Amino acid sequence: MFFRRNKKIALALLILVNVSAAIRKYDKSDLDGFKEEARQMFQHAYEGYLIHAYPYDELRPLSCDGIDTWGSYSLTLIDALDTLAVIGNYTEFRRVAELLATKVNFDGNINVSVFETNIRIVGGLLSAHLMSHRAGVDLEPGWPCNGPLLRLAEDVAKRLIAAFDTPTGMPYGTVNLRHGVPEGETPITCTAGVGTFIVEFGALSRLTGDPLYEEVAMKAMNALYHHRSNIGLLGNHIDVLTGRWTAQDAGIGAGVDSYYEYLVKGSALFQKPELLRVFIEARTAIDKYLKRDDWHLWVSMHKGQVTLPVFQSLEAYWPGLLSLVGDINSGMRSLHNYHQVWKQYGFTPEFYNIPQGEAGTNRESYPLRPELIESVMYLYRATKDPYLLDVGVDILRSI
Repeated sequence: MFFRRNKKIALALLILVNVSAAIRKYDKSDLDGFKEEARQMFQHAYEGYLIHAYPYDELRPLSCDGIDTWGSYSLTLIDALDTLAVIGNYTEFRRVAELLATKVNFDGNINVSVFETNIRIVGGLLSAHLMSHRAGVDLEPGWPCNGPLLRLAEDVAKRLIAAFDTPTGMPYGTVNLRHGVPEGETPITCTAGVGTFIVEFGALSRLTGDPLYEEVAMKAMNALYHHRSNIGLLGNHIDVLTGRWTAQDAGIGAGVDSYYEYLVKGSALFQKPELLRVFIEARTAIDKYLKRDDWHLWVSMHKGQVTLPVFQSLEAYWPGLLSLVGDINSGMRSLHNYHQVWKQYGFTPEFYNIPQGEAGTNRESYPLRPELIESVMYLYRATKDPYLLDVGVDILRSI
């Protein structure tokens, strides 16, 4: 996981400084220097993985060895492939794409997270497939609706589909890649684990012509909407067999976050206004019950009473999401709060107690989460505000 987050931070920093040539506070040589530093961050982590960890999933940076974390399929190679194309390392992209196409086999008797496998493997393969043209890969006839990386992505998705075979249409959290849902698997899944499929599954349906993937993703999202509380909030965990909420704290952070993200991004990517309407309705309830001085607290999903007055590092995607729906002012105010936390520690701790103004006990760590710099990138693209470039440089320097 260290590499994946290092890669996402480096990529966001690279894009941020790459679009900033007109900022008067920095000349072109400054911006080129920052961009090169971000590129070197990626290259350092990537080469470290190849030298010390491949073919395991991830590198452990202190012990300099590899570990399988999400399924024993060289996760970092898949996760890094699209970034190789973004930074222009086309030779390595072609080498790794060929390696994956000929050697990766997902027919394993292993249990995997449905959520993590979708965002990391299906998403990684699809994005790399769509960037193959840029990297000079010899394309099959009919590309982008044909190709080895697309076939690998569909192979994985087919193995995940079994998780959605429930009375509610909401998926189990775990599947076995060979045998489907494990016997005795818990039916309790977090909200994000239910509602974070439409981007990858929708893209897969559009590319392959098979509507099943998009249909199951939409059905799961619709089920969450159907089970919202009478004040419009969603809880943190739900029983996918019955629709009963088993964790009733409502927030925009861990366990919930990417559901809201995928409502907005799915709406934009597939021109589905119904998803945007759901987000706007949900945001009305969020602003009414969760928002306090441009922070977002955790509350009871049924009563709206505050249960946990904390900021979680994962919530830092929210300002960028607001920029995508056109609310720049609210996004900038929230981002300013989050950056103040960053400046206090040189990172955003996992939990930050807002009333006390300090990191939560035993939650002071920073596992290289990219949400804050991603929001900075989106908001900078929308505003060209020099303050945001300063934030990007601050994050680069801290790391």
